[in-house]
Amino acid sequence: MALDPQMQGFVDQLVAAGMPPDFAAIGAAAAKASSAAAGAMMGQGPDLPRIENLEIAGAAGPMAARLYVPEGKLGALLLFIHGGGWVLGTLDGYDAVLQRFAAKSGCAILSIDYRLAPEHPFPAPVEDCFAGLRWASENRTTLGLPADLPLVVGGDSAGGNLSAVVALLARDRGGPELAAQLLIYPATDCDFSTPSYLAHTAKLPLVSSAMTWFWDQYLPDADRRTDPLASPARAEHHRDLAPAILVLAGYDPLYSEGDAYGAKLAADGVEVRRMCWDGLTHGFFQFAQILPPAGAAVDDMAMELRSLLKA
Repeated sequence: MALDPQMQGFVDQLVAAGMPPDFAAIGAAAAKASSAAAGAMMGQGPDLPRIENLEIAGAAGPMAARLYVPEGKLGALLLFIHGGGWVLGTLDGYDAVLQRFAAKSGCAILSIDYRLAPEHPFPAPVEDCFAGLRWASENRTTLGLPADLPLVVGGDSAGGNLSAVVALLARDRGGPELAAQLLIYPATDCDFSTPSYLAHTAKLPLVSSAMTWFWDQYLPDADRRTDPLASPARAEHHRDLAPAILVLAGYDPLYSEGDAYGAKLAADGVEVRRMCWDGLTHGFFQFAQILPPAGAAVDDMAMELRSLLKA
């Protein structure tokens, strides 16, 4: 399928503006600055009755977080883990889309500012995100939410990777119990030879060379990348995990591994609701407020989460 015309126009604008940059050439510090600037251009979300900046317990000290609470009866508390290749990403860069997703899904969202590579490589982000889930589980009433509100973990790209890993840890470390996992074009394996890695090497918000650079920052020792806490596809098994909503984009180096991860989950008896937008690129979730086809896709994802929680 061809790239959606509006998506194509948006990609052309990014390329004309020099984005995405060559991360290897500019280095991590400049990449972080570029990402923060781009995040500030993601539009405004709908009004919510409550948005609150918090400080919660991370694995190695306090961690910034932001709570979004929509109108009406809540379906769940979603711990949201942002993308950015384990190197980039900010709370502000996801503010608009999370306001929208909270309003459409009927879920409260706790977005966490976990530690980033290369300053804090694997497994620091993993442990921060799991600590965030435990904090959310133990502090629902502190947040003014129902004590029995179901928990969901979710995120996009590297955040999808961390969400899948956190779901494994919740199973293997005795909880907290999850009602669902929302895996938005997740990185699930360290294999750079998949068909989608070989296909998407130029002119996208995420190209294959950028993804290999991200892995180099996150886990420089390539021999350790098969650890299931880095590559959740390599887990011994995927039984007894929470139901998954798996979101894929057709134009994405991570398409093949995301699709394969969904198949692994399903083969081990996990309910998987697969959603794919063939005409969109990696990164579309964050573009929801500035790109109509991305916004429509995000709304569909929110309604799918509503449906899964009700089921």
